Amino acid sequence: MDETERIATSPSSKGRETSEFLMRIVRTLSHSADFEQREKEKARIDKAYKQSDKKLGELVTAHYEDLTKVTQDFSRMSKCINDSRERITKIREDLSSCKTLLHCKRDELRRLWIEGVEHKAMVALLDQVELIKEVPVKLDNFIISKHYLHATDLLVNAVAKLEKPLAGIDALRDLKAELIARNEQLHETLIEELNKQIYAAVPDQSVSLKRSSSYRRGSNLTKQLSDPECKQTKPTELLKPPEMVDLNKEIKEDLNGNPEENPAHFIAVLVEALFVLRKIPDSAEGIKSKIEPELSAIVARTSQQVVDSYAQQGESLSSQNQPRFLLELLENVFHQFRNVARMHKIVLRNLQRIIPTPEETVDEVSGVPVRNELLYDMNDVWSKIQAVLELVLREYLDVQTSSRQRTPTSFDEPSTDINSYFSKKKPTKSKKHHGKSDKISLFRFDASIHAMSTNSYVDDNMTFDTGNLFHVNLLSEVGLGKHQMVCKPSVNNITAIFMPLEAFIKEVEDAVACQDGTSSLQSFVTEFIQNIFLGQVHATVSSSIAAATKGLQIIISGFDALRHVVDHKTQKDLGVTRPLLTSTVTVDRNIRKLQELMQSLPTYGDQFLNMICNILKEYRDTCNSAYRGIVQIESDEKRVISATWAKDEDISRFLRSLPSWRSLQMSERQDLSKKLCSEEEIRTLNSKEALILISNLSSEAIIPQQEIITDVTQMRTIANVHESLEWFAGRLRQFCELLSARSPNSMNSIELSTREYPPVSDKSLESLKMLVKDFQDLAEICLLLLHLEVRVHCFYFLLPVAKQSNYAGPIDDLDPDSNVLKLNKDLSAMEEMLVQSLQPQKFKYIFESLGFLVSSILMSSIQYLKKINENGIKKMCRNLFAIQQNLTNITMARETDLDHARQYYELLYMNPDDVLSLIVEKGPDYSYSEYVSLFQLYQKSHPHIKPANLDTLLHKLEEVMNKTQNGSST
Repeated sequence: MDETERIATSPSSKGRETSEFLMRIVRTLSHSADFEQREKEKARIDKAYKQSDKKLGELVTAHYEDLTKVTQDFSRMSKCINDSRERITKIREDLSSCKTLLHCKRDELRRLWIEGVEHKAMVALLDQVELIKEVPVKLDNFIISKHYLHATDLLVNAVAKLEKPLAGIDALRDLKAELIARNEQLHETLIEELNKQIYAAVPDQSVSLKRSSSYRRGSNLTKQLSDPECKQTKPTELLKPPEMVDLNKEIKEDLNGNPEENPAHFIAVLVEALFVLRKIPDSAEGIKSKIEPELSAIVARTSQQVVDSYAQQGESLSSQNQPRFLLELLENVFHQFRNVARMHKIVLRNLQRIIPTPEETVDEVSGVPVRNELLYDMNDVWSKIQAVLELVLREYLDVQTSSRQRTPTSFDEPSTDINSYFSKKKPTKSKKHHGKSDKISLFRFDASIHAMSTNSYVDDNMTFDTGNLFHVNLLSEVGLGKHQMVCKPSVNNITAIFMPLEAFIKEVEDAVACQDGTSSLQSFVTEFIQNIFLGQVHATVSSSIAAATKGLQIIISGFDALRHVVDHKTQKDLGVTRPLLTSTVTVDRNIRKLQELMQSLPTYGDQFLNMICNILKEYRDTCNSAYRGIVQIESDEKRVISATWAKDEDISRFLRSLPSWRSLQMSERQDLSKKLCSEEEIRTLNSKEALILISNLSSEAIIPQQEIITDVTQMRTIANVHESLEWFAGRLRQFCELLSARSPNSMNSIELSTREYPPVSDKSLESLKMLVKDFQDLAEICLLLLHLEVRVHCFYFLLPVAKQSNYAGPIDDLDPDSNVLKLNKDLSAMEEMLVQSLQPQKFKYIFESLGFLVSSILMSSIQYLKKINENGIKKMCRNLFAIQQNLTNITMARETDLDHARQYYELLYMNPDDVLSLIVEKGPDYSYSEYVSLFQLYQKSHPHIKPANLDTLLHKLEEVMNKTQNGSST
């Protein structure tokens, strides 16, 4: 396509290029010299125009409606433009005319304008006056609805207008004075409302909800603990902390909402209002000064509430020893103090938000930079809380009275002798003399702290000085007057409150950075416990034990202190069937109290355990001294035979290996009906026991009376000691098991009680275990002593039967030997005493196999008989029968061993040859030595038998015995 066709068909030919295209065609036609050429060009152009017309017609046809609309719109717009041109022309003419007229009246117009401005200013001033007059009413409405931020802004703006724009209006002077006064009143209202939010807005049922897992189980306060104006909180919101306010956002107040719905936001509004009033320093100082009185007011209100909830009509809780009410009070106070601290934290966060940094603070009057700091912080709050709690604790723990007494300082030393606390100390003498055990008392408390005169403490320095703090009521000193006491002041109140108190102190120490790591309240509690309470515990224990053992001494005839046993009601309460020593029960009760203190004050568990060990050591030594006082012969170091045998290692080890002893040890774990060995084995062991006891006595001498216990009441005393110490050792053993389970090195999995014992040192625990073993050993020695003493009595009365009595008299004596009658009387007296003091299985152990021993003694005594006739044989049989009847009545079982002894003496009715024939026929019933003694007595009783004949008989006896033994073995 040539240039003309490109230009004609190109879209860019529109507009400016159209004219260029036409000019180009004209130049082409005018400069062309050839007519034919011009004709061709003309024809080509005609053709192109025709094509354009055709296309244009097609386009017009296709877009006829749009083209029509565009044409109409163009016509309308063109008309509007023309009308506008005409109006503008008219306006120009009018403006020109006005300019001319205004130029003529310029001064008059200026005057009117000035008057208008003046009138406008006066109207605005009157509007402000009208608004100022409405301020008191609006202010009252805002205060009533507690929209304090709006009230503050309104008041501050009104005072600012009265001081500057409206300062010259005399009619507003009274209003200005009123608003300035209202400014101060609003400041006081804001402080009062802020204190109310901090101290009074504590949910009244929060403690009861929290109490489900608390230390005390019981009823809770049901009445309002805070002011009547305090808003009731839904139970689901009681434990929720106040919603914190975003400190980066501007504090706004919603006039349509409840300002107190969100306490944190309400506090932020109050602080912001104080800032608007420019009263932050004064307000902070006022809040700080109110902390202690308000905290004390919480204590007073809560105390009154506890009294109202628990006190019956006409009674006073202050005279009752009910520390649970004090625990109730403190738990409520702790909960409220936590809320107070949380509210103070919110206040301080808002103060930090609005108070600028020191570099930004400039005094408005002098222009001098001023360091602007918070006038109090959370350390001040916690310090006041601790101070108020310390005042409360001092009053309820009776520190005033208790601190007057000097208390021991080394009570927690394991090696300390308990007498150092119970007796008056002598500066030059040491505790050495432990001889003369028959004169040592159970406990010496006549010089104890409890018995000391108060005058002995006057010249001593108090270890816990309280000054003149208690000349007046503690809480009245902080401006509250006398408050209601919920229980009687007592040092022992610390046991009920120690655990929750320590938990609260831990919270305080976590919240406050203490310089030495210990809060002032913790220091007070620690000092009180160490300097007062632990000493008071010693005094209480000493007085309790002294009251139970007063005037009881060891005397030669017996140990009177160990004869005093508890009554039947106490036995029933303790769940025992036999009497227990009063001293043991008293010591046990005091040990139990110390165990309870270990649970109540776990921090001091080792100190209380050392107290327990010291008391046990002293009581162990006392019991050992009492035991020696019974078994020692007057002032000599020699003891009664049974005590010597009980201390003999070989005899003691053998007796403990016997089935009867082992059955005692297994009685609590296994069925007593289970036989440990056969009857033949038991007979063999009984025979061995008898031989050991017989061999330990001189074959010629008679036992002196002073070497046995002649007073059967002393045997009852020993039985009481055994039962008491075994019961005591059992209870101590359970205590050891619980402590072992709490030991850090223990792998035990014992189920503990609800209140566990605290972990204790291994050294103290081992010391306690050794003391338990000592008590158990002494109890076992007492039982062995009774077992042996009964047998020594048999030796004492039966040895003279053969050595001193005549069994060859001409007259048949129908009565048993006098020594046998004495033995029966003695055995019956011992039975009467021991059956009431020992448990059945132990009573059985004392008298079991006694018949075998008696038969062995009488059979072995045959060697001491010079001669015997038929009357003597009958007398000996009567002796055996009398003893058998008595033992049967005691053991409730036939003593067949005495039948065996009686049959042995009845062999004397026969001559030796008949005895040998009987042995050949039925076998030997006795040992070779027993037959030899029998034949020798027969020979001495029948002089016609020559010694040579006796030798022959003994030779035959040996042959028969060997033959029968060989036959039985085959």
